[in-house]
Amino acid sequence: MTAPGGRLTAAAVVAAGALAAGLAQPQLAAADGAAEAAARLGPAQLAGQQVVSGFSGTSVPPALRRRIRRGEAGAVILFGRNRATRAATRRLVAGLQVIPRPPGLRAPLLVMVDQEGGLVRRLPGPPVRSAAQMSRGGPRTGLAAGRAAGNLLRSVGVNVDLAPVAGVARRGSFLASFGRSFGARPAHVARMAVAFATGLRQTGVVAAAKHFPGLGAATQNTDDRPVTLGVPRSTLRSVDERPFGALVAHRVPMVMMATATYPALDPARPAALSPAVVGSELRGRLGFDGVVVTDALDTPALAPFGDTAAVAVRAAGAGSDLLIYAGGAAAAGRAAAALAAAIRSGALRRAQAQRSVARILRLRARLGE
Repeated sequence: MTAPGGRLTAAAVVAAGALAAGLAQPQLAAADGAAEAAARLGPAQLAGQQVVSGFSGTSVPPALRRRIRRGEAGAVILFGRNRATRAATRRLVAGLQVIPRPPGLRAPLLVMVDQEGGLVRRLPGPPVRSAAQMSRGGPRTGLAAGRAAGNLLRSVGVNVDLAPVAGVARRGSFLASFGRSFGARPAHVARMAVAFATGLRQTGVVAAAKHFPGLGAATQNTDDRPVTLGVPRSTLRSVDERPFGALVAHRVPMVMMATATYPALDPARPAALSPAVVGSELRGRLGFDGVVVTDALDTPALAPFGDTAAVAVRAAGAGSDLLIYAGGAAAAGRAAAALAAAIRSGALRRAQAQRSVARILRLRARLGE
């Protein structure tokens, strides 16, 4: 059930089930000094802490290692290209975490993968079943799948799973075609997504609900081309955003922004670059106060909106805390340099950057507890 404007009612939150109770904990445990630590950082450090770097191979690139040592990088994303064996992945992640870092930045680095299940698994192992297949077993299956994924990721040192997908799939959508959605019924998708995220939390792995405000109506993948979804605002709020509302109510720590454009919310900019979608819709209407991460910004979907530098500044200015650059450390470095220059010039407000980095540092502090 939703209140006027599509906001979830208390009854709808309760309906997510007792199974999700494990997720209903303080979202970002207060980490003493996070705001103070962020305030002490220079522009290059503030900028670098907001950029998530991909890279090639099974060893840390020297340039990325230097950025981490200077406090100018705090998060990485791993793909199949970084994996040789499970033991090699464990060594890679351990090598990242032991790189010395400046005071205030010594909490664990964020190490992310996409381990949704089915076709989208960066590490061999659970969950073997896709979201569509898990859905048939109900929330208990989702809980077990999230726990299994979390245990696998923890075994190699990964601490963030870019999952679950919270999109409500329409017939013919790319999410439905690849089994990446828990289904077509918003309430059921909400229960399944909350259950999966609960399983991750029980293992100490951060869940990132994606892709806000929902890609369930998309017939094309935003990894391949620009996508515009002409879904009415009322439908976005009552259908597509409903699972995200349940996840926010159950204190999911991270939400990923889509790179599709939603004219009903912002006719000019994709969600990841839109203050209206990040600020008004996710933070304002749904009340999310955790870490906002973008989908990969080095995607053809965003090519019409500028080069690496321009897109990075637009995403941070829209309110996203973490910006993913999947292609490699060089693009991530250019993005960080652009953000630092924008902070120095005032094109990006330093106070906003400090708030983003404080949120990130609080989340990282939790991982070190």
